[in-house]
Amino acid sequence: MEQSTKKGLTGFQLKYIAMFLMVLDHIHYFMGFTGKIPEWFSMLGRLSAPLFLFCVIEGFTHTRNRKKYFLQIYAIAIVMSFLQYLFIVFKLNRPDGFYPQNQMLATFTILLVILQGFDWCAKKKWGKGLAAIIVPIILPFVAIITANLVPGSLFMINLLHFTVLPLHSWIVDGGTFFVLQGILMYLFRKRRKWQALVFFLTTLLLYVVYPMALFPEITVKMLFTVAYEWMGAFAAIPMLLYNGERGKGNKKLFYWFYPAHVYILYGLSIGLYFVLNH
Repeated sequence: MEQSTKKGLTGFQLKYIAMFLMVLDHIHYFMGFTGKIPEWFSMLGRLSAPLFLFCVIEGFTHTRNRKKYFLQIYAIAIVMSFLQYLFIVFKLNRPDGFYPQNQMLATFTILLVILQGFDWCAKKKWGKGLAAIIVPIILPFVAIITANLVPGSLFMINLLHFTVLPLHSWIVDGGTFFVLQGILMYLFRKRRKWQALVFFLTTLLLYVVYPMALFPEITVKMLFTVAYEWMGAFAAIPMLLYNGERGKGNKKLFYWFYPAHVYILYGLSIGLYFVLNH
């Protein structure tokens, strides 16, 4: 792993920043019930997922082994999604009903399949290229139609969704918008300023323009107190500071830190809940 020779942030530095912000966000996510965690933990945390999205696109673009890169993310996504399924089925939630819903890696696996489709199409491999783009996009619609037409199929559809065949519109953490945003960012990957601008504008469009147009009761004050998902748009700044170099770091850390910290924080939150309520 080479040492950076350019000004700006390396890929590893962006990941470390994203990881730190993610921890802040998840501390608020898991421990917010205490009323002691400041809201700005989550506000800063809005930058985390977009930065990881950016890094995943860069990783896909530059990795020497895309199959291995995909399978590493996919394997962890399957495990985490299945654990979420077990939380739901066996009601392994905190006494207040809370359980972790962390399928961001499942979102990334859907995106990576689609991006590979674009790459195949660019190489005029139209058959598998179009299939890789279209099939992941239409799968949720196929699932809904199947659930309505085939009695008893919903159990298997849910099992597939929470294991090997995630459905983008069924994912709470990430989901459809992140997939579409990731596609746009990939298409503009060779023009960094345009890529950052597209990310910035689409984020504001979804989290500011659209909700305020749809729900007139949303005020500007609410955008800075409760409806602050739009703050993720500021991730465009570190994206612009990326110097195009991988940098120096431990790539295995990122694969294991995400699931490890989620379940450690969840376990701690359960213990803390019992201490505060007994």
